[in-house]
Amino acid sequence: MVSVTAKRTPEQVTKYADMFSAMGTEPRLRIMQLLLSAHPDGLVVGEIQEELDIPNSTLSHHLDKLRNEGLVCVQRESTFLRYSANTESLQELLQFLYAECCTRNKALRPQDVIHICK
Repeated sequence: MVSVTAKRTPEQVTKYADMFSAMGTEPRLRIMQLLLSAHPDGLVVGEIQEELDIPNSTLSHHLDKLRNEGLVCVQRESTFLRYSANTESLQELLQFLYAECCTRNKALRPQDVIHICK
């Protein structure tokens, strides 16, 4: 885990930009919301498809993009693939996003970020 106040390398910033980009489409953001709502168990592909009404080939593409950026984890269960949100990665991403806001320049108060999560 990266320290909240640590200086980020250009490679880390690129990684975070890629993660944000991966979630930057409406279907992928909906997938992330759904997987977070099913945390920690996650959902099999058929359940995601049924809930979001995304064609299988398109859903596969979106899930691959999210997995490649480390935002979701996948586990094989017999003939099914179970996806879950990678909460450690998401926590790191949010820490990156909010580090400056809650430390040096106080753009957001830490209690406001916590309040949003309740």
